[in-house]
Amino acid sequence: MVTIDDVIAGYTGKEIPEEIREERSQMAMQLVQDAIRISMEINSKYHTPEELRELMSEMTGKPVDESFRLFPPFYADFGKNITFGCDVFLNSGCHFQDQGGIYIGDHALIGHNVVLATINHDLDPANNRKNHYAPIHIGNNVWIGSNATVLAGVSIGDWAVVAAGAVVTSDVEPYTVVGGVPARVIKRIHPLEEAAGLAAYRELPQPDRY
Repeated sequence: MVTIDDVIAGYTGKEIPEEIREERSQMAMQLVQDAIRISMEINSKYHTPEELRELMSEMTGKPVDESFRLFPPFYADFGKNITFGCDVFLNSGCHFQDQGGIYIGDHALIGHNVVLATINHDLDPANNRKNHYAPIHIGNNVWIGSNATVLAGVSIGDWAVVAAGAVVTSDVEPYTVVGGVPARVIKRIHPLEEAAGLAAYRELPQPDRY
């Protein structure tokens, strides 16, 4: 019997036994349709925060932490290869193309209309735009600004900031601010200063982020 893990394995380049390839392909198409259905449910009417967490748990196929927050609309191509840490916030209009795997660390802030795209297409006409998949890893306390795009295979280090409108084509080091097309380092954040600021921040009364 084909499982979700078999479907995901096909996106990671693992060899799929010939006897289950057709069944795996059919299941992949069904999971895509499930993601569309759940996205439509999320986006078509009001849901409480608790209901949104339940829907995102259904979307990802794994429990979403009670600290997770989402402002709809939200769109996912596949859904089952997304992993959220604790205290993640997604602002409205995010698009996740997650077949290759999207991993978002604790306390990450994802701005309006951010695109996370884990699929690339082959440039060689002989390969007929064959799909290539690679994961996106977003570290802890990362802030991605509105309308940024992160491409397949990119890792973003802890406490990094991606400026609004950036197109991130390569890895981002921790404690850096990147921006532009393609994104380049704009400045570096001193970790000791950041640690001191975080310590002071944690001493303050925490506001309601809604």
